[in-house]
Amino acid sequence: MINRALLRIKALQVMYAFCVNENDELKNAEVELQHSVKKAYDLYHLLLLLIVDTTRYAELKHDAARHKVSKLTTDDMLCTRLAENLFAKAVSNNFDLNEYINENTINWNNHEQVIRDLYERIITSDYYQKYMEAEEGDFNVDKDFWIKVLKKEILTNELLWDAMEEMSIYWMDDLEIVLSFVLKTCKAFKEESGSQQRLLPMYKDEKDYEFVMRLIQYTIVNNKQYTELIDKNTKNWDFDRIAYMDVIIMRMAITELMNFPTIPVNVTLNEYIELAKWYSTPRSGFFVNGVLDKLVTELKKEGKLQKPTL
Repeated sequence: MINRALLRIKALQVMYAFCVNENDELKNAEVELQHSVKKAYDLYHLLLLLIVDTTRYAELKHDAARHKVSKLTTDDMLCTRLAENLFAKAVSNNFDLNEYINENTINWNNHEQVIRDLYERIITSDYYQKYMEAEEGDFNVDKDFWIKVLKKEILTNELLWDAMEEMSIYWMDDLEIVLSFVLKTCKAFKEESGSQQRLLPMYKDEKDYEFVMRLIQYTIVNNKQYTELIDKNTKNWDFDRIAYMDVIIMRMAITELMNFPTIPVNVTLNEYIELAKWYSTPRSGFFVNGVLDKLVTELKKEGKLQKPTL
């Protein structure tokens, strides 16, 4: 599930903590990295569980409405369609999801207000009114509806953000990327797969796991050498005044340039320039781009960089 863009972010976060804590050890950084990646995978399942728990909340309201003696209200009727969503039932019955949340004790039990708030947002929305008019009992219609909910409600929901921040410090930088994986998973669901629909694995393959672990290891082991390379290529700058995050980002970029021969130079440069834009100063993208471009030219001239380009 976790792509290399997110793995680089996780590695950067761990590297920053490692460098700030000067007496730390490589083994601690490796353990912290694995924990951080695992938390992103927890978030993936927790967002899928939003579908399940919101639907269950609608089911409870639906059951209560059925036992009413008085006339059904508009709200009673609104909850019915949501409670009977076929896609949500498929997610609820999914074997992979249930196995993971049971083994890792993932739930919204302490944040029931998030579920109630999401339910209210849904049934009062314009897109829910359109969904009410759509064909009932159609799995793909029901699936498209929940994809729309996730796109519209997750990234703008302050209550949800507050709950996630309380649950894990790791999730605030992960949400947008992890949500894209959840949407990808939802789109892949097929009615005929039933409870056996496969969810995304934590790592796409063993190579991704090896990539992020080696990225951390080589950056730490070669810290002095790569810092000297940066210093050499920033002679017009006071090294002590360069943003510390810029230095860490450039060390990681050099690690990738010099130790991962199958990753094209342009891919590496683009990824770390984007990290500089997001995680450092307003001018860091421009600065990191200039230094790395100069460094790549030098390494190629010295025959130390044999990599494909795009």
